Amino acid sequence: MLSVRDISAGYGSMHIINGISLEASDKEITVIVGPNGSGKSTLLKTIAGLTTIYGGDVSLDGKKISGLPAHEIAKRGLAYLPQTESAFTQLTVAENFKMAGYTVPDREFDSRLQIGLDMFPQLSNYLKSKVQNLSGGERQMVAMTMALIRKPKVIMLDEPTANLSPKLATEVLRKVVDLPRNLGMTVLLVEQNAKKALEIGDKAYLLVSGKRVFEGSAKDLLAHQELSRMYLGLKTAAE
Repeated sequence: MLSVRDISAGYGSMHIINGISLEASDKEITVIVGPNGSGKSTLLKTIAGLTTIYGGDVSLDGKKISGLPAHEIAKRGLAYLPQTESAFTQLTVAENFKMAGYTVPDREFDSRLQIGLDMFPQLSNYLKSKVQNLSGGERQMVAMTMALIRKPKVIMLDEPTANLSPKLATEVLRKVVDLPRNLGMTVLLVEQNAKKALEIGDKAYLLVSGKRVFEGSAKDLLAHQELSRMYLGLKTAAE
């Protein structure tokens, strides 16, 4: 569904990631982990069309999207939820949903919105509330619903559990699992809690200093004693 080939990118003259290749398969969760500063967020931004690409290319559903403006990439079926500023805080929840559906035909808007409200039913109580008055977890639910309204083929999540309580973080990750399972979406997940992310992921990539150092199943990386301890701060069952 999503293919990244030998991509090198950054911001202007600031080179961040170098020669990274990645495959995110249809209806699977692909996890990207690594220490701070390894280029995880930059990789997602590059796929979304928000960085300077020095080499390589990105394809979505077999068609090249690298080099296109970000709004055109979004129209092709890719949704990107950044770690911060993923919703309009001065607008109400309902207004955010309207903004997310600006390209959605009127006849489809209500049914698409209902998919999000079915996933996060508590948001029905906050439709008239400004996003700035919501908790961090509720804001994340608003952002995910905004993405669902667009009915993307691929949804990229950058640290969706950041600053959430353990209980809310678990709930958000449970909803992430539902995206491919119940809605048929392909998920690309960057997550601070590497252990929980790898537990729900199908495939995993480990980035270190802007380069890929592991590609394989999420379970294999979780069980890899040296890599998980050195770069992710995890202990294996054998330890």
